[in-house]
Amino acid sequence: MKAVTNSPSPARSGVDVVLPCLDEAGALPWVLERVPAGWRALVVDNGSTDGSAEIARSLGATVVREERRGFGAACHAGLLAATADVVCFCDCDASLDPALLVPFVEEIRAGRADLVLGRRRPQGRGAWPAHARAGNLALSLLLRRRTGLALRDLGPVRAARREALLGLGLTDRRSGYPLQMVVRAADAGWRVTEHDVPYLPRTGDSKVTGTWRGTWQAVRDMSRVLRETPAAGAAATTGRQR
Repeated sequence: MKAVTNSPSPARSGVDVVLPCLDEAGALPWVLERVPAGWRALVVDNGSTDGSAEIARSLGATVVREERRGFGAACHAGLLAATADVVCFCDCDASLDPALLVPFVEEIRAGRADLVLGRRRPQGRGAWPAHARAGNLALSLLLRRRTGLALRDLGPVRAARREALLGLGLTDRRSGYPLQMVVRAADAGWRVTEHDVPYLPRTGDSKVTGTWRGTWQAVRDMSRVLRETPAAGAAATTGRQR
């Protein structure tokens, strides 16, 4: 479904922050007040019933509606709605501070990396359940075997150039979307870097990794991505500024 936006597009020299959202009314004020000045917050409403979309609009965010359920569906709807040169992704549950993305964007613009990822470092009890951490570790090891990238996390906070991301042809619309982005970036020869970010206990219940069942589904989605074979000519697509 075509994304629907509710505010004018910013200048292409700006930054768009994609915030996938499903019933995050309690977290939105905290998240949106931390989006850096001059950046546009793209809150992708993925079927919320708690008034999240209305709260986001009232706080000045652009709201994108994506009716197809799925983390990847929400993220990709935000990417398609973005117009800025650099696009960031961040969870909308108050577990991650969008202001932490500033050095990520600087690294992209300076040409030192094509994709910058955040390695989540839990702050306090309950920030990252043991089963979710175990699943993430297993997938990180499989990713290293598949691509050679020695990453320690496959978390959602990241930054890259919009046109380059679109060029990756991302197809996963479930939990495998963040991993598919990394796999296809590696296959295309992108420079991928990783930096520590504080990971706070989220507001509300997790829709993905808050339960064993959710974690298992996420691992299944991501394992399917790891079985993809590199696309022909993938190395010709890079995220570097020309």
